[in-house]
Amino acid sequence: MTNPSRRGLLIILSSPSGAGKSTMARAMRAWDPTINFSVSATTRAPRPGEEDGKDYRFVGEEEFRQAVAEGEMLEHAHVFGNFYGSPKAPVQAAIDEGQDILFDIDWQGAQQIRNSDLNTHTLSIFLLPPSITELKRRLESRGQDDAETIAKRMGKSWDEISHWDGYDFVLVNDDLDQTEARLKSIITAARLRLSQQPAIKDHVRRLQSEFEELK
Repeated sequence: MTNPSRRGLLIILSSPSGAGKSTMARAMRAWDPTINFSVSATTRAPRPGEEDGKDYRFVGEEEFRQAVAEGEMLEHAHVFGNFYGSPKAPVQAAIDEGQDILFDIDWQGAQQIRNSDLNTHTLSIFLLPPSITELKRRLESRGQDDAETIAKRMGKSWDEISHWDGYDFVLVNDDLDQTEARLKSIITAARLRLSQQPAIKDHVRRLQSEFEELK
């Protein structure tokens, strides 16, 4: 569904593993189904139940490297032995059509996007955990990773957190309902930024013409 009255937002949601970015991303999609998840490309193997083109675009390392070299990736990173990246063309098309695209990415990807020519339409939000103890508890309670992987994620968590000040908004995710409500408010306000409303200029011109006619 397109919205010609405004430009789409490129919404970045980042956090250390376990701080809630994937949960909040799903909540935003449930709140507004017109928000589309960015389908990243990755060189890792599909996990059980994942579909190519829906969860990720699964590609070989050579194909991924070529896309990066040709400038076709909006952002990319090497994480836990695999490459991840966001193809630029579909994101640009969505923004032009007034569709919002949600990115669940780390600080490296966020920084690359902020340095791109799509920065004007970017809204970046970082989620902090209430404590490191709680962060570890959440990782362990998910039951998705073994002890070694959890240790690696915990080891990387401070590196992620240390980049908190490079985002437009920073929220402490100590209450899911409150964090969700704040995210909705932030996105609603960002959609009204002047950079997202190309039709405003035409409206002002009409007002000016109408004003001149009254003289």
